[in-house]
Amino acid sequence: MATEKLKIIPLGGLNEVGKNLTVYEYGNDILVVDCGLGFPDGEMYGVDVVIPDVTYLVKNAEKIRGIVLTHGHEDHIGAIPYVLKEITAPIYGTPLTLALVRYKLEEHRLTDIADLREFRARDRFSVGCFEIEAIHVNHSIACSVALAIKTPVGTVIHTGDYKIDTTPINCAMMDLTRLGELGKEGVLALLSDSTNAERKGFSPSERTVGAALDELFDNCPRRIIITTFASNVYRVQQIITLAAKNGRKVAITGRSMENMVAASVELGYMTIPPDTVVDITKIKNYPREQQLIITTGSQGESMSALYRMAFGGHKQVEIGPEDRVILSSSTVPGNEKTVSRIINELYRRGAEVLYRDVAGSLHVSGHACQEELKMVLALTQPKFFIPIHGEQRHLRCHAKIAAEVGIEPSHILIGDIGKVMELGKKSIHISGTVQAGRVLVDGTGIGDVGSVVLRDRKHLAEDGMLVVAMTLSREDNSLISGPDIITRGFVYVRESEDLIDEMRMQVIDTLDACQENDIRNWTAIKSTVKASLSTYLQKRIKRSPMILPIIMEN
Repeated sequence: MATEKLKIIPLGGLNEVGKNLTVYEYGNDILVVDCGLGFPDGEMYGVDVVIPDVTYLVKNAEKIRGIVLTHGHEDHIGAIPYVLKEITAPIYGTPLTLALVRYKLEEHRLTDIADLREFRARDRFSVGCFEIEAIHVNHSIACSVALAIKTPVGTVIHTGDYKIDTTPINCAMMDLTRLGELGKEGVLALLSDSTNAERKGFSPSERTVGAALDELFDNCPRRIIITTFASNVYRVQQIITLAAKNGRKVAITGRSMENMVAASVELGYMTIPPDTVVDITKIKNYPREQQLIITTGSQGESMSALYRMAFGGHKQVEIGPEDRVILSSSTVPGNEKTVSRIINELYRRGAEVLYRDVAGSLHVSGHACQEELKMVLALTQPKFFIPIHGEQRHLRCHAKIAAEVGIEPSHILIGDIGKVMELGKKSIHISGTVQAGRVLVDGTGIGDVGSVVLRDRKHLAEDGMLVVAMTLSREDNSLISGPDIITRGFVYVRESEDLIDEMRMQVIDTLDACQENDIRNWTAIKSTVKASLSTYLQKRIKRSPMILPIIMEN
């Protein structure tokens, strides 16, 4: 046991943004930190979410001692309902984080099998051979923590997502004191958030957003409709406080926003001034200049409340020229088109629309910039450094920062999903690879959409499809009826009758050639028809639709 090494295995969150999941393994004990999901990119047609491949955890299920969560964002807790269907383990989290996990488990009807265990900042608890201490950090959601993980080979600090906010809302500043104490005691390795490693300076305080919003609320004669990330409890708190200050009544719409506010108020992370919040169905009872609506939809999601307002589908709110709509958020990469679409529709309805590009400080990041990253490195003084949470450019930039503050370049390791990083008291290296990657979730199907299905969906989306239906004789494979050409997403039939007739003749000629060459196997006939028609269309109109020949027997 003296020569045993600590294994750190990222199953998500490296060389990507999202689906964070890190495995810590020592001997017969496995600790899982975070269990998040990612969102599909533009080529994942029809896919709802992306979760980590947890095959390695399933194979080592008997070793898993617990899943510890750093905070309640989707990219850190969103995969829990799916993973719990594969493995069983207690889940540890802060009060708000576990409240959000409960909402998810209720949706998936998994509350009966979940073992949820609560902890708070500065608490210490054991998970197998690992002794864990939770350290308070600032982030864009309340109840966020870093983890000091004491292992048999040394202390590892896993920061989760964080920033250093010297003027936070409704909470203390990040516990830098404890990080400094741990640094003096000795830190074997630091695994730190790299999301904003390219940005110089410090991440602005959440309070700067409050100051900007105060100016927009003050003496505004319009109804105000504001959207932000539902998880940003501090932002929502500022909005409600400013609304009360300006004599406005607040209505909240959107399920995720309603759930977050309810959980935050119940747990004491949010304080609502008396007689400020009213039901969305009663907001019309107040003068328009006294109304403020907080809504979901900052990313232009098609089912969100703001989307329904913009496109006239919301039961209680119809947006018009007397409205000021504020998007207090940043656009998540990949959502630019959906956000742009909703902004354009709001303008079309005559509303005044304010967002980051035109109104300045309406949003600040919840992630540390370069000077904050340096500060955490300096306080913890780790022997080894592993950048996490980011794409390759973020990880490389963070590694460069670590070298600048004095970490030996040979002690800095940039990992990848599935790579096994082994740590000893005096060494760090990559020792192997485990199965890892992404599992696509489409509806209730988990993992049944793979690369072949995505390729076909991409093909259908780009080139359309045509079906060739024909009836052949059972005796000699001669053509009895058809071929009928059915197209979807390829050409408009009524305007392309000549092309359809040409395709039909091409198929007839191909069937005649099959008879002459005594090709009787239907699989071979289908393949020949498909190849012939594909070649013809490529030469004729430079297009390659998906072709599906169907043969019926008579």
